[in-house]
Amino acid sequence: MADTNELTITRYIDAPPETVWDVMVNRQEEWWCPKPWRAEFDVNERRPGGRNEVRMHGPEGEVHTHNGTYLAFDDGRRFVSTDAIQGDFEPADPFMVGIWEIAPEGNGTRYTARARHWTEDARKRHEDMGFAEGWGTCADQLQALCEQTTAET
Repeated sequence: MADTNELTITRYIDAPPETVWDVMVNRQEEWWCPKPWRAEFDVNERRPGGRNEVRMHGPEGEVHTHNGTYLAFDDGRRFVSTDAIQGDFEPADPFMVGIWEIAPEGNGTRYTARARHWTEDARKRHEDMGFAEGWGTCADQLQALCEQTTAET
């Protein structure tokens, strides 16, 4: 895939990788979409081939669903999903492959989220939808939760 079709957000999180991973997967609804929106995971089968179905609720009653399939779920390191396969391995109109990963860095953790798009047009649409602001806010929310959790321990 050409690099031009990938959008990326990264943050240094001042918390150990174990804490970041725990918050990423066990408190996902708290950081997954920018507040005041909220996320509800109806299905979240954390394994390769597992389904993920999330409803995002907006402050004005808006509801946006995003369903997909995990392509990888490497405990403590990364999860990867796509909206190109949904439900019981049914093909769907593909938009992207999402990759959320962490790696140790110094005394903390490097968090990186990538959106790889099938086409340049899809990448451009995602940029125009506010990728940098939206995914950046989610990264900030994750960072705050992780650093707060570390400070409390």
